[in-house]
Amino acid sequence: MKSRKQLKDLLVGVTIEATTGDIANLSIDAINIDSREVTTDALFVAIKGTLTDGHLYIDKAIEAGAVVVVYEKGNTITFQKDITYIEVSNSPDALGVLAKNFYEDPSSKLQLVGVTGTNGKTSISTLLYNLFTRLGYKTGLISTIKVILGDKEFEANQTTTDVITLNKYLREMHNQGVTHCFMEVSSHGIDQKRISQITFAGGIFTNLTHDHLDYHKTFSNYRDAKKAFFDQLPKKAFALTNIDDKNGAFMLQNTKAKKYSYASKTLADFSFQILESSFKSTLLKINEQEIWSPLVGAFNAYNLVAAYAAAVLLNEETIEVLTKLSASPRVTGRFEHFTSPKGVHAVVDYAHTPDALKNVLQTTLDVISKKQEIITLIGCGGDRDRTKRPIMAKIAVSLSHKTILTSDNPRSEEPEAILKDMQTDLTEQEKNKTLVITDREEAIKMAAQLAKPDDVILIAGKGHETYQLIKGKKFLFNDMKKIQYYLKSV
Repeated sequence: MKSRKQLKDLLVGVTIEATTGDIANLSIDAINIDSREVTTDALFVAIKGTLTDGHLYIDKAIEAGAVVVVYEKGNTITFQKDITYIEVSNSPDALGVLAKNFYEDPSSKLQLVGVTGTNGKTSISTLLYNLFTRLGYKTGLISTIKVILGDKEFEANQTTTDVITLNKYLREMHNQGVTHCFMEVSSHGIDQKRISQITFAGGIFTNLTHDHLDYHKTFSNYRDAKKAFFDQLPKKAFALTNIDDKNGAFMLQNTKAKKYSYASKTLADFSFQILESSFKSTLLKINEQEIWSPLVGAFNAYNLVAAYAAAVLLNEETIEVLTKLSASPRVTGRFEHFTSPKGVHAVVDYAHTPDALKNVLQTTLDVISKKQEIITLIGCGGDRDRTKRPIMAKIAVSLSHKTILTSDNPRSEEPEAILKDMQTDLTEQEKNKTLVITDREEAIKMAAQLAKPDDVILIAGKGHETYQLIKGKKFLFNDMKKIQYYLKSV
């Protein structure tokens, strides 16, 4: 694919309010929304974001080599000679069309399935990636943990990337012969139109619980952002929802896609029940078919069934799907566990919302005996939704035998301030069974020292992350490696 494109071709489908300069004869080498990334013969789209306004950086984009500027109606623009200006009613909408045209609409050439919800997005996307790879397809993955473009793999830096990068990823996949791609779709990404003009073959809703209210302000705004993903699915796509979740049916109210459901407690197209569960595996029955899986817990059972249902809706054979799914490995940082030489069990999980933490703890309680104790280590991220901090601590204390409150990713906040917020609603009795250790490594070391053989140490909040974010810097830190080290030394 040649990267250079005629401007007039890129503008097909863009709602234009006014133009200044040459449209017919210009060629474009790149599209940018960050003036720092602009190169020669680029098209710069000015977008007003949550932290800054791209309209303030138009001159810098031109200095860097932009020859076309797309800006939103209502902004005062100083026109420069030999620069083409295009006024649009909505910059994010225009960007979606421009990106699709520049990369030649790659999403329509793949079987792209999006997964949205509060919890389970990474697990389901990764399960589907592993499943379809085992089924013999060349497959892509866009997740919180990593991006896999056929033969290329690298760490992700956000759940749902900007629409330019997303189209670039999908184009690279198509060039490599990828046929299926599975991606996480965040509420931020939907609200900020980072999936604008992307064609999905299917959408999956997992669940909806308390999260991201620092951004969305209200739960209804958060819920409606998720629903907007399903509202824009095409008729030929499938829309699969967890009907056990109270918001499951709401998600599909206005979708044009074909509607399907999965559930354990409610009548659904894909019904399941847990027959057996332990630290090592789970036995499920899905629509009268049984499957063993190394995934543990009810929340993982939902993830597994969602992946199974999506594969069936993508026309794969039931028995083949069940066989390949039963061999699927655990997802990194999602109820990832090991047992030390002295018999102490350690679980590392990404649970960073109240519901996710509750699910992981309840799962642990379901598979241990009365003699075993749970030691939970939990923190909360800085510069994020503060309202969930006391809720997280309360859940940890109420469902654990011992709790250690510690630092997560404090970012620009003081860790002690976050820990103070977490303790707000704890009673004196609850505080007596709680330790507060700011340093995360010291907290993990203490958990290892407190644990007796057969006890379970749950380290929640960071999961797959191999770093801590403190005062604008990223420090290497791996929960699993730390607990493995300290359990071997005690």
